Amino acid sequence: LEDLQDAFDFCYKVHYKPGEPHAGQNRNDPGYIQELQTLQAKLQHLDRQRREVLAQMQQLLGRSETLQELLQEELGGWRLRQQRLCLGAPGDTNLRPLETWFTELGQGLFQLRQLLRMLNELRQKVTYERDPLVAEMPLLEQRLQEQLTHLLKSAFVVEQQPSTPNAMKRPLVLRTASKFSARARLLVRLHDRNHHMEARIHIDRFRRFNILTSSSKTLLAGDSPQEGLVCDFQYLRCHLLQGPLVVTEELHLITFTLAYAYCGLDLELETTTLPFVIISNNSQFSSAWASILWFNMLSSDPKASPQFFSSPPLAPWPRLAEVLSWQFQSVAERGLSRDNLLMLAEKLLGKA
Repeated sequence: LEDLQDAFDFCYKVHYKPGEPHAGQNRNDPGYIQELQTLQAKLQHLDRQRREVLAQMQQLLGRSETLQELLQEELGGWRLRQQRLCLGAPGDTNLRPLETWFTELGQGLFQLRQLLRMLNELRQKVTYERDPLVAEMPLLEQRLQEQLTHLLKSAFVVEQQPSTPNAMKRPLVLRTASKFSARARLLVRLHDRNHHMEARIHIDRFRRFNILTSSSKTLLAGDSPQEGLVCDFQYLRCHLLQGPLVVTEELHLITFTLAYAYCGLDLELETTTLPFVIISNNSQFSSAWASILWFNMLSSDPKASPQFFSSPPLAPWPRLAEVLSWQFQSVAERGLSRDNLLMLAEKLLGKA
């Protein structure tokens, strides 16, 4: 396109001067007319090529939308496996495949963004009536921006849910003043090494708690090329700000925010943990774990946690039986048998 445009621009400046003959020639001179026809042919060729490039970009954006829908399905499956893993279910939560796919798509979209910038520079140098770059570029840029924004926002995930080193092998139950850790990861592994991206965390609940130690970290590549872009908070502590701590069904969230910047694109990304409970002594653990189990068994929306226990939903026995079996499997290396579950059902629900 650049070569075609330079050729047209040169011929235009040499052979076409509105309002006056070229180099003393009569405007009806056959040679001059031939030059104008050649110039018109170059413009038509340039116009066709511009439209072809724009059509190819539209097609690529359509394909990337389809690919992104597939990635969102895969990511949803990973989130569900992670949630079930917290309840003791077996499952693979390795993020490497997703990180590879998200990064490849991100690279392609950023390359298209660069090509659109180059097209815009060409348009500023040469334009004409009904120039397709003038008509179609704004919509293409908007569509690409929306795709990049959606991809990056969904690519910021909580890789490790809040957990303490010795909480009876159960995540999502934290104790005040005890250390706990959590880790977020950006699946689109594209970053400017000269620009430090800072991640911050805070507890979303309305009162009571504050996070001690540093609540911000720089997003860094891991120690090995396989570890990706992570922000690892390893030595956090929760401090009770006011009043006695009563654990019933009070669920909390930690929100990670990341100031992302790459190739001139600036976004604020956000992700949240699964709901967790904060206790002040070990006697509250069973009640806290019951709350965690009930929520994660019946809900997949962390944002619903503050209102969840205002009217807790009922659990169907087959679902509860499956989760109880996971609990046993996580500590005893096997789940509950059919007879085990039947005995528990009769104790809880009575004989049919």
